[in-house]
Amino acid sequence: MLTFDVTHCTLCPRRCGADRTQRAGVCGGRDTIRAARAALHHWEEPCISGTQGSGTVFFSGCALHCRFCQNGVISAELTGMDITTERLTEIFLELQEQGAHNINLVTAGHFLPWVIPALEAAKPALHIPVVYNSGGYELPETLRALEGLVDIYLPDYKFYDSETARRYANAPDYPEIAEAALTEMLRQTGTPVFDGDLLQKGCIVRHLVLPGHRHESIALLRHLAERFGTDAFLLSLMAQYTPMHEDAQYPELNRRITKMEYRSVADTAAALGFQGFTQEKSSASSSYTPDFDMQGIECK
Repeated sequence: MLTFDVTHCTLCPRRCGADRTQRAGVCGGRDTIRAARAALHHWEEPCISGTQGSGTVFFSGCALHCRFCQNGVISAELTGMDITTERLTEIFLELQEQGAHNINLVTAGHFLPWVIPALEAAKPALHIPVVYNSGGYELPETLRALEGLVDIYLPDYKFYDSETARRYANAPDYPEIAEAALTEMLRQTGTPVFDGDLLQKGCIVRHLVLPGHRHESIALLRHLAERFGTDAFLLSLMAQYTPMHEDAQYPELNRRITKMEYRSVADTAAALGFQGFTQEKSSASSSYTPDFDMQGIECK
């Protein structure tokens, strides 16, 4: 059971203590679910999107606020609309009816006190897995409330160096937080389980290679291999970093990564024995960012 005081929020590692009945927390969340899109999504890893798409719900707000976020229109600008727990349950079932291979919750952590009851209500009628898609900045005690409700964890592991995490997300504790979160996720799911080409249970760890940070990425992969082994989860190594705007304060982020940067990290992953997914450099395009147009959110 999730212990939560809506008047003093400590759901995430920020522990901002906001009274969410009166004001938003650091995440931007109040005391009502806010979401921007619910639709079949075809741009996740192949074992998640499959042929028919992942039934993806994009929630508004985020506790991490990465400087380079590609979904800033919902994570920072909070584009979306407020919905009830009952409506969210309906959305899960509607996505299943549309043929979704899974229900994919994108950045839902700051709404878990309302998302969990929606999942509990939907679960008896769901015959597809539930995916928890996260930035990796999660408290293990919060994640424990999802045991039995989430089948697949899809966390980012963004930063290995605390100074990089401080610079780009004001979260110098990110490395240890992400490791503790991943430990809990793996405890719940175990090693990956497939039905044909589709993942049914397990964990996919995503890592986005940032411009000028290939050595940090390589150090992270070596650490993950030593800490968890290379068969505990699937690795998704992303080349899709896209500068969303010119950033005078962080000029090093104003370019895409080079082929050499990505290839050196991918070669390390292969040498270590990781299984999973790599990306073509053509994935570094804003065209892969969906339109957050409230599709599937409004009541029918």
